[in-house]
Amino acid sequence: MKTNNITFGTNPQKLINTLPGALKPAAKLMASQEGADALSNIRFVQDTVTNWAPKAIFSRSKADFAETSFLEFAESFLVYYCPKILGENVFRKAYSKNLGKSLGEKVSKPLAELKKDTTLQNGELKKLAPVKAAIALSCLAIPLTEFSLNYIKNLFTLKVFKQADFDNIANLNKKGKTEKDETKTKVKNNAVKNIATAAALFGGCLGASMLLVKKGQSSKALQHFSDALLDPGNKLFPNNKKRADFVNKYFSIDFADNNGKLALSRGQLTSCVVIGGAGYFGASKDRGKQNFLETLFRYPLVGFYVITGSELFEKGFKKILKNKDSFKNIIKPNLEVPKFSELPQIAENLAKQNKSSVESEFAKLTKQKAIISGVPFLFGLGFMGMFVAGISRAFTQYRYDHDHRDDPDNITVKKFSNPYAPKDMDDFKRRVATKQYLNFAKKS
Repeated sequence: MKTNNITFGTNPQKLINTLPGALKPAAKLMASQEGADALSNIRFVQDTVTNWAPKAIFSRSKADFAETSFLEFAESFLVYYCPKILGENVFRKAYSKNLGKSLGEKVSKPLAELKKDTTLQNGELKKLAPVKAAIALSCLAIPLTEFSLNYIKNLFTLKVFKQADFDNIANLNKKGKTEKDETKTKVKNNAVKNIATAAALFGGCLGASMLLVKKGQSSKALQHFSDALLDPGNKLFPNNKKRADFVNKYFSIDFADNNGKLALSRGQLTSCVVIGGAGYFGASKDRGKQNFLETLFRYPLVGFYVITGSELFEKGFKKILKNKDSFKNIIKPNLEVPKFSELPQIAENLAKQNKSSVESEFAKLTKQKAIISGVPFLFGLGFMGMFVAGISRAFTQYRYDHDHRDDPDNITVKKFSNPYAPKDMDDFKRRVATKQYLNFAKKS
């Protein structure tokens, strides 16, 4: 179809160039979110905006800013990009080389889908399941590394800033900062111990992965183990599809399929949040009460948001918009929204129907899609980011001040305002002596 001498077809890029200036960046962002590694890119940006930026803005010292930046960027890269790097480029190549080309291409598909694949012959699923489980199990290196990152952060702050006490790192104590040697020793020793524990657990995962690859096809026990790892929903709820799908979505460590490539799944995000959370709480406890309580307040909220993204808020928001006539062309009855790549074709159909230009219809659809995804994103930035970071820091300072209100350094001694009161202790003694003398003279 030609409109204004521009051939659009189904290419969104041509129509993006016709959008008003304010919509172009939003359109390009939405287009990039639907490319390869979409979930990884979306979550990396989301995590940076909702976690790092607010913490950086509310940082309380150079040490606080430095360790926050180190942890958040290292953690985001690890969680959102390493599953593909390790899963696709390392462990998939190592573990699936004996499957053959046709069977090897199916490794990217979730096990729950492979069970429904009628093209698989007898015994082929038994070959695939242990290999897939071995890849997923080896990739537990990622949440285990995230667990270790919290202790590495403690060592980083101790090495660079010579600080191990959170009260000093967060600048809670405004009057005098002292670092106790026993606190430094405790933080260092516990960090080394927990990093070594994580390394040992990863070694166990690698050993189990090797066993799955070599013996998984012929072992019923290993077949059941693979099933429990990759398809826990159907294992727990074989007769309840809704519950099974929910469990698989959020608790299976199987990879998602991205056009034949292994991609980050929400279940893997959950494993990172849970295992990484153990590191968060353990490392914060080593540095004092206030660090632990601040983590206890913030982490469950942010962790839940990281797993679900803005999905829950977006679903409710779409229910509201669905009732508006202006959004009826982009929100389906089941609340699904077309991919950005589908908008040009919808715009062409609407242009024919409404006798309008493709450009104007595409601009309307782009604006509507931007609103649908943008408002939940702003909610994440405003509430989950700025509000949670700000209020958690305010509560920490309040708790610290409340706990130390009876410290000698915080007690203010008020001077007497009575002009007839003794000026000092010597004056008081003189007055007492004078009074005693007068009483004695009076009795005499």
